[in-house]
Amino acid sequence: MTKFIIRRFLSLIPTMFVIVTLSFFLIRFAPGGPFSGEKVLPEQVIQNLMKKYHMDQPMYKQYLEYLGNVLRGDFGPSFRYKESTVNELIGESFPTSIILGSVALAFALVAGLGVGVGSALKQNKWQDYTAMSFAVIGISVPMFVVGPVLQLAFAMKLHWLPVTGWITGRAGLAALVLPALTLGFPYFAYIARLSRASILEVLRSDYVRTARAKGLSERVVIWRHVLKGALLPVVSYIGPAFAGIITGSLVVEQVFVVPGIGQIFVQSALNRDYTLIMGEVIVYSLLLVAMNFLVDIVYGFLDPRIAYK
Repeated sequence: MTKFIIRRFLSLIPTMFVIVTLSFFLIRFAPGGPFSGEKVLPEQVIQNLMKKYHMDQPMYKQYLEYLGNVLRGDFGPSFRYKESTVNELIGESFPTSIILGSVALAFALVAGLGVGVGSALKQNKWQDYTAMSFAVIGISVPMFVVGPVLQLAFAMKLHWLPVTGWITGRAGLAALVLPALTLGFPYFAYIARLSRASILEVLRSDYVRTARAKGLSERVVIWRHVLKGALLPVVSYIGPAFAGIITGSLVVEQVFVVPGIGQIFVQSALNRDYTLIMGEVIVYSLLLVAMNFLVDIVYGFLDPRIAYK
């Protein structure tokens, strides 16, 4: 197991190298540039800006210089937000998205597993049909619809929660509830359906029938035998889901005016802010590969049948 973890960790290095390399050249070859816009700048001004940001050098020199800076943890200056570096912009906004995404995923995981287990144990009964109908709504209805509906119901009608804002404002932690529910709702639906299907499959397995034949209580059978095997598909889903819930928070951040990284990411793409785009791509990619790495490790503890060679 230790050798597998080391090899798996070392494999992250070439993965990130390929991501950084492809992203760097794809962004550079895309039409437009950081200094192009509706207002056409004089040629001399553009040349001065190109020289200032070392963009007058050959492409391979720009790449090697940028790669060296990234290895030192320096993502460089922002082309549009001239008063801030990329590190500062990401450092200010990314923790907000992490907090929102973590709370949303925790809600989705706890509620999804609870609904999935209950639905599987009550298969083909009204509880099962109600839960799965609710899950279908979560999958079908987009977040830009769910968010305003929750605002209308819980903020404007009932006055229980604030309409917009963040936990740093007067509302405090109450401002986190609606955006977290909105962001986690579709993931809750997927986890509920996934866990239900997995639990039903495990319930029909031979070792569960053997456990019941030994006279074990239903609670012991579920907690010790069923859930451990049924959680494997859910664990596989959590890795990409966490990365997706962070990168997909743009709509929620816009609806609830959350100062996360989503708005900066969109603006950087529209402005062709090369360094800011690259910095965000690297951070998102690190998050994704790190979560997949953790999923691979958790797999071994959940299912001893899996051998790492």
